[in-house]
Amino acid sequence: MNRYFYKSTISHFAAADQSAILGQMATVNSFDLTPQQRDAWVDQIQCLKLGLAGHDGDIYFEYSIPRMGRRVDTIVLIGPVIFVIEFKVGEKVFNAQDLDQVIDYGLDLSNFHEGSHDKFIIPVLVATEAQDTHTSKEAVLARGRLFKPFKANEKTFSEAIALGLAAAKGPALNCLEWEQSRYKPTPTIIEATLALYRGHSVVEITKNDAGDNLTTTSASVSEIIRTTRDNGEKAVCFVTGVPGAGKTLVGLDIATKHINAEDELYSVYLSGNGPLVAVLQEALARDKVLRTREMGAKIRKGEALSEVKAFVQIIHHFRDEGLHDPINPPIEHVAIFDEAQRAWTRDMTIDFMKRKKNQPSFRMSEPEFLISCMNRHQDWAVVVCLVGGGQEINTGEAGIGEWIESVNRSFPDWKIYVSDQLAEAEFGAEKTEKSLAQHSAVIRLPELHLKTSIRSFRSEKVSSLVKHLLDVEGELARNMVREVSEHYPLVLTRDIHKAKAWLRAQAHGSERYGIVASSKGARLRPLALDVKAKASPVHWFLNGRDDVRSSFFMEDVATEFDVQGLELDWVCVAWDADYRYAGNNWETYEFRAVPNQQAMRWNRIRAVERKSYLKNAYRVLLTRARQGMVVLVPEGSESDVTRKPEYYDKTYEYLAGLGMLKI
Repeated sequence: MNRYFYKSTISHFAAADQSAILGQMATVNSFDLTPQQRDAWVDQIQCLKLGLAGHDGDIYFEYSIPRMGRRVDTIVLIGPVIFVIEFKVGEKVFNAQDLDQVIDYGLDLSNFHEGSHDKFIIPVLVATEAQDTHTSKEAVLARGRLFKPFKANEKTFSEAIALGLAAAKGPALNCLEWEQSRYKPTPTIIEATLALYRGHSVVEITKNDAGDNLTTTSASVSEIIRTTRDNGEKAVCFVTGVPGAGKTLVGLDIATKHINAEDELYSVYLSGNGPLVAVLQEALARDKVLRTREMGAKIRKGEALSEVKAFVQIIHHFRDEGLHDPINPPIEHVAIFDEAQRAWTRDMTIDFMKRKKNQPSFRMSEPEFLISCMNRHQDWAVVVCLVGGGQEINTGEAGIGEWIESVNRSFPDWKIYVSDQLAEAEFGAEKTEKSLAQHSAVIRLPELHLKTSIRSFRSEKVSSLVKHLLDVEGELARNMVREVSEHYPLVLTRDIHKAKAWLRAQAHGSERYGIVASSKGARLRPLALDVKAKASPVHWFLNGRDDVRSSFFMEDVATEFDVQGLELDWVCVAWDADYRYAGNNWETYEFRAVPNQQAMRWNRIRAVERKSYLKNAYRVLLTRARQGMVVLVPEGSESDVTRKPEYYDKTYEYLAGLGMLKI
């Protein structure tokens, strides 16, 4: 299928009848052609015919950017340049959001379209009725060979093309090779959720090498579901993976395939990650309101939010419904539990049920109760557990082992599907394997493990680097820093102002940046980073540069609890004295009140479980960035006993010794 509505050489386009061009575009358009759209196309055609006169090359109308769920108005290839052109017909000013939109298109091609890698890309914003602007002053590179957006109106459009060609010298593009080259997108979880909800599939939005792994895993889970239904069985299926590998994408892909309640394979996506659910629900609701308005209809925000909540749900609502009706099964035969490793232990669940739900006789762990709800189905049921390695970050989180032990203890007739690649300590491999050995129906499938991170699309090895860094495997970490840094900027500083300036300098268009820190990083407050001041994940991740609550302002800091499962393009990780390098290992601390004194100090954390939680918190923080990261280790202060330089210096020296670039 073509990714454009209309394609031609510039010479044939210039000679073509306007009605014929419109007719071809209208035939391909899957939506009703409104008079406004038709008039906009007419203005664009006229502007392009005049502005491209005398040039040779190819032109593409309505070029699809599936990762963003949008279409570029026009792409023009002339000589060595890819012109990415966005028209705002009738607009008199160059709005910031429109400039972000056109450079986002350019960034998308530069990052994910093989034929556009290392090519000159010039975004052009055409506000047809704007005042004349001097494009020559804007011939500035943004990143690599991508220019900052040119501004033009109908009269100065030809000047923008000429100046762009003057600024970019080199051999002419092969238009056919460019058109036929592969588009290999890597969407954010928010972009992916929007695309999946609109009806796209994982195959369409992740056409890259790691995406092939995702597609295989998703297909394997779908086959397990169909086989379980056909055989009248019950099964729990574990999808495991490194941070950022796309476990949530697999779950959402399964859920969107069977989103209709009348579907026999009706599925529900559940997560105990409150911030993730809130952000995805809000993003889906905003998108639904926007798309409904674009089609000329109206929908209230509350109505849109109510609809999308049926697609992405908080796991506690599912649990509470099971408590309310202890007999009947849920409507869904397939329940997809994201971040299943964070489900509560038996002791944690019993305590909660007694205190909060008036259930004094409750005696199950959260995994056991959730499976019991699905076990009420008389015919068949599937529980899909999406499990991240080393992602338990809070007291009472049970890990993968409790799910398996729950099956062994209470549901011996259930089958267990699991990867054969659970050798890493992050998955509690030794304990997990012992539990699996006690079950008679374990099916191991290698495709149920996602081994490649797609979050950091510039380098798939960021998660491996973080593992070696936290495991104090110095030589392996040093080698990985050298390899990762070739494509993924990784810098180190002791100055928060330099860290913020670096983030602002790296990001272009709507690329999002922000500061993250450990929830126990209590002594970052002198840097105006207060982890106790609760940020709103919805505002932090979704709102724009004009909102002080957004990540862009770098006033609110997000913790591991806010960002787990989500990501930004560029991240500053602020490293406090709670996690200190001590020569050949990490020491863990918590800042709290001194008993019987009017003072607070750092106290050692010695419990193995709590030390693991803090290590995992830093694992989460260090794997949030898609494109690059700055690590901020403060200098401390000799005059502040809670921030002594010695609390920070060894950590900084360790990271610097790994080869991180110092700024």
